[in-house]
Amino acid sequence: MPTENARIEQQPFGATAGGEAVVRYTLRNANGLSASLINFGAAVTELNVPDRQGKLDDIVLGFDNLGQYETQSPYFGCVVGRVAFRIPGGRFELDGRTYQLELNRGEHHLHGGTKGFSWVVWRAEPLEAKEGPAVRFSYHSPDGDQGYPGNLDAAVVYSLTDRNELKIDYTATADRPTPVNLTHHGYFNLAGAGSGDVLDHVVWINADHYTPTDAAMTPTGEIAPVAGTVFDLRKPLRIGDRHAETGGFDLAYLQNHAGGSLELVARVEEPSGERVMEVLSTAPAVIFYTGKWLPERIDGKRGQVYKRFGGLCVETGHLPGSVHHKAFPSTILRPGQTYRQTCVYRFSTKS
Repeated sequence: MPTENARIEQQPFGATAGGEAVVRYTLRNANGLSASLINFGAAVTELNVPDRQGKLDDIVLGFDNLGQYETQSPYFGCVVGRVAFRIPGGRFELDGRTYQLELNRGEHHLHGGTKGFSWVVWRAEPLEAKEGPAVRFSYHSPDGDQGYPGNLDAAVVYSLTDRNELKIDYTATADRPTPVNLTHHGYFNLAGAGSGDVLDHVVWINADHYTPTDAAMTPTGEIAPVAGTVFDLRKPLRIGDRHAETGGFDLAYLQNHAGGSLELVARVEEPSGERVMEVLSTAPAVIFYTGKWLPERIDGKRGQVYKRFGGLCVETGHLPGSVHHKAFPSTILRPGQTYRQTCVYRFSTKS
């Protein structure tokens, strides 16, 4: 049913296994773009963007029903937190005290735990932001949630601007020191979700350094130059041209800007429809992932089949493992502070 704002519609999207109602919100801008979001995981379920001929395609991977989001999703389109990415051993030390988090990926803590922000129902409020139609999602994470200290109140505002941007503003406050690292885990295929793999996409990332990982995919603590490595994306590169050497990307880059100001950090092009996605962020890092850990088959929206490498993620935030490595920008939020980050996905076509 429509809200008072004609550019925002809302419809039921089912109920969770625990009986909580989930609602889908659809935002439309003045140029025909639309974005659909649900309050389960604060997830983007559809994003319809025109190609050079004006043809709209849904360019994000997702599902038609809530049950698949609850039981099958590899974090399609959701907000990840309290702390995105992997914390080895699920342990960290803060102010002289050791905290043990829930272990949900073998011996490690991944993406906030089994009831992290991706797997809960958020409160939702449609609103008209300055930039365009928007939805504000908010969630209260209590002290001890998944092992994290302190009560945390988080909010995420998605806005669909008339500049053809999906803008994401994150805020959080806490009553005790706690690590926070929120990100958006959208899987993009600029040719259209379900159209095949993303190996023909061309990517550029504005980063001179990356964080090497060990055999368990955890950061070693080193911040290494990309120069002379297969991970150097400072010049536009077809993803498939490095496929044999990398086996697919799953890597964190430290941006060339210091963080704080909104800067262009990455650009992705899809040659056939000539769609372009620019990524701007205030955060110090970006994680580039090409779906190398996806299964060989996922049954997606409208009968589509998603395959391994069927979508790519450009996740902005802090470096994985920041709670363990003092050389990494800090993720610790303290009482009286407000966590603030902004990420913008801007869409256009090649001129």
